[in-house]
Amino acid sequence: MATEVTLPQLGESVTEGTITAWLVEVGDTVEADQPLFELSSDKIDTEVPAPTSGVLTEIKVQVDETVDVGTVVALIGDASEAGGDSGGDDDEAADDGAETADEQTTDSDASDDRDTGGDAPAAGTTEEREEVARDAEPAADTGPQEAESSEPSGAESGDRQDSGDGEGVLTSPLVRRLAAENDVDLATIKGSGDGGRITREDVEAAIGDGGGDREAAQDKAPEQPAAKQETPQRQDSAKPAATPQPQRRPDTGGGRTRVEDLSRIRQRIAAKMMESLESSAQLTTVQEADVTPIMRARARIKDEFKQREGVSLSPFVFLCRAAVLAIRNHPKVNAQADWNAGRVTFHEYVNLGIAVDTDKGLLVPNVKGADDLSLAGLARAISDIANRARGKGRLEMQDIEGATFTVTNTGSVGVLIDTPILNYPEVAILGTGAIKKRPVVIEDETGPAIAIRDMMYLSLTYDHRLLDGADAARFVTEVKQIIETHDWNAEIGY
Repeated sequence: MATEVTLPQLGESVTEGTITAWLVEVGDTVEADQPLFELSSDKIDTEVPAPTSGVLTEIKVQVDETVDVGTVVALIGDASEAGGDSGGDDDEAADDGAETADEQTTDSDASDDRDTGGDAPAAGTTEEREEVARDAEPAADTGPQEAESSEPSGAESGDRQDSGDGEGVLTSPLVRRLAAENDVDLATIKGSGDGGRITREDVEAAIGDGGGDREAAQDKAPEQPAAKQETPQRQDSAKPAATPQPQRRPDTGGGRTRVEDLSRIRQRIAAKMMESLESSAQLTTVQEADVTPIMRARARIKDEFKQREGVSLSPFVFLCRAAVLAIRNHPKVNAQADWNAGRVTFHEYVNLGIAVDTDKGLLVPNVKGADDLSLAGLARAISDIANRARGKGRLEMQDIEGATFTVTNTGSVGVLIDTPILNYPEVAILGTGAIKKRPVVIEDETGPAIAIRDMMYLSLTYDHRLLDGADAARFVTEVKQIIETHDWNAEIGY
């Protein structure tokens, strides 16, 4: 009996997912827990492992198809069940043959080979010579590149030369084929998957960066040199002393544009941002804070702290700790309202969302039970969750779900003030601006004085349906007071 592979339940609120890449092909032998396919949901991208060992006998859901949780997407059986399927071992043999330098086929031949599992003709066969001859003559249904070239290049061929990037590169046969079909060298790509695995999105990004432009440049390349050579010849024969022609204006049209497909994660971010804005009444209030006490305490202990805890002690950790301490006195900030049912839920814990800037886009994993952690424990947890969000480890669905309050560090890139968008359905998000030294008026035992202090802005965006302006102002002001007056030396054990 074959084992059914179903689309897994990734989280409580996830009802469907899209298969973005198959990491194995029909006929491949797989081991239990081996990554089988890449799955994209509205919250996270992940690799789904095989539930058992065996041979992949059937793929029921193709790449880019979106199906409900629980749908059977593939079957895993024993080797005897894979004998009648196309695209198995014969496909692999054809792919191996495509890696030799002597073999070139047209796109249609390569497509037929993949569909039927047949082998591509060798370079010296009559069929290939006839194909090359046909390529030398323009045809009504061929592109400009095929009409001008008497021999198919690596960018035109369906099965292209693999120049060695199939060895030593961690990826799947499907991704290798996609790279070959678009003339992309896998050795030049840094993989974003687990262990440096090159995923389909990595290759698509590389294609978008230059694939289309290379083909366009090849289309135009044969015409431009010819035009430059003909003009002087005509001038010499007709008017040897003719006045130089005025320079042609540079092309400001399509030659300076590039069209790319939006990545799945960018589309999901866009949908989430619009959902947040359309589902809540958002307003931002700003408070200024003197972080000099934090910066002084950190300067004294940061080197010893890193040796002791294994992570850096950034100012951001202090700010997160201050926000968590202030939440204890402002339960509405850590609540969630169900407006259809007319109820509000107050959380007795803080799952602290951390907005993380990654190569793929914005992710917001969260630290569970942040209110129970010390400053050192919070520093370790934030470092761990941020590293895993950036691909240095696996980010699980539970890391994304369940946040109750979020902090975003827009000051990390030098921004003073921002108006962050809520991580809906949360009702508040705190933005921390850049820390800058400024002259400010302070009060000391002698009266007002001007001093150089480390200053920053705190931006609190909140859902005005649940929090009034006074509620938001009281909360962000208490965060400021904790930053300025808390005993940070005791927090870090100094």
